[in-house]
Amino acid sequence: MASISEGTAAVRERKVFYGWYIVAVGFVANVASAFSLASTLSVFLKPLTAELGVSRGVFSLLRSGEGIIAASMAPLIGTLVDRYGGRWMMALGAISVGIGYVALSYVENFSQFLLVRWSLVTVGDAFMGYMVINIVIARWFYRRRGRAIAFSGMGIGFTKVFMPIAAASLILWLGWRQTWLIFGLVTMALVVGPALWVVRRSPEEIGLNADGESRSSEAKEEQKTRHPSASYLAAAQDVLWTRSEAARTRAFWLLVVMFGVSSIGVTGLNLHVFAYVSDVGHSPVVAATVMSVIASMQLASPLAWGLVAERMDPRSAAMCKFIIQGTGLALAITTPNIVFLYAGFLLYGIGLGGSMVLAEILWANYFGRLSLGKVRGLGLLLTQGLAALGPPFFGFMFDVTQGYGLSFAIFVGALLASGVLSLMLRPPVKPA
Repeated sequence: MASISEGTAAVRERKVFYGWYIVAVGFVANVASAFSLASTLSVFLKPLTAELGVSRGVFSLLRSGEGIIAASMAPLIGTLVDRYGGRWMMALGAISVGIGYVALSYVENFSQFLLVRWSLVTVGDAFMGYMVINIVIARWFYRRRGRAIAFSGMGIGFTKVFMPIAAASLILWLGWRQTWLIFGLVTMALVVGPALWVVRRSPEEIGLNADGESRSSEAKEEQKTRHPSASYLAAAQDVLWTRSEAARTRAFWLLVVMFGVSSIGVTGLNLHVFAYVSDVGHSPVVAATVMSVIASMQLASPLAWGLVAERMDPRSAAMCKFIIQGTGLALAITTPNIVFLYAGFLLYGIGLGGSMVLAEILWANYFGRLSLGKVRGLGLLLTQGLAALGPPFFGFMFDVTQGYGLSFAIFVGALLASGVLSLMLRPPVKPA
């Protein structure tokens, strides 16, 4: 008992709030989780399809299946993290992903590859990925939630910028099988130990408060000066919600539609932007650098969006994010001029960098810390289900129109509409 009390006292005496150590674990977990992203998998496409004897079209179904599986698991994962916290979930998830990557180095055909990815990798990633990370972080922060989620989320942007180069170099030197083996070992090294050693369920578990500060009247008054609904949102942080109660609120469905509809375009553009830039007459090098510009902004801009959301109403920040993203895409597709192309996708990337940060802040602000997992899980089931429509929608629209102009224009309209919807958000009231 003495050692426990001494440990708690030591935590209280830390000059750095303990929640920031959890943010650091979230960053490296996001790095490891991003090993499975399409931007990384695309580097493996040619050697894998050549050796396993599968067409690129069939290979592309892999990502759609992974998206559907992850969406289906989200409600369960949310409930588990609410009940048990993220410590063991992240560790077990990383072990599953790590074993999965090692197993990928031994597959002999595409069916085996698909089975391993859809079971060990996809399921494991759902246990250690961004949803679990963000729910844990939201429990530790309120006033500094924006910057905390942004710092953690920058791990994904970091990986998207540098991983394609690293993966391509490893494949060149060692082959794709040994590269998956390395990914498996690195994933377990990055996540398992830090998750078990550092992650805790909530600040109250070790005698602290969110942000490391007391909820004094002075702190509450500071929140009121930031935006009118802040005092309500602060009180709402410890309200318990059921899924059915949340689903009966206007805020829940506005958030689903805002981020779900816009994500249809994001997933579709991610897959087709390289082809679009090439189709309008630019070289593959230009197309690749456009993708790098977007990824670089996803790395550089989240912190700025997090700080903005702490200083103004997150609804207004979301509106700005959607308008910047939509304006950038409109500029990029208006003319094939290379200057407008780069400038447009630069703005698009800046807006895209705010997507994860602002979505997580709004969900956490409106539905609190205690039930965020189950509510966010239901929301992700719906938004990720919509996102899975993006790649085939853009693809079939191209088949019909022989171009991407119409699908990209629809995406611009969806972004601007989401900006309008963001201003219609109001704090939810729990049904009686």
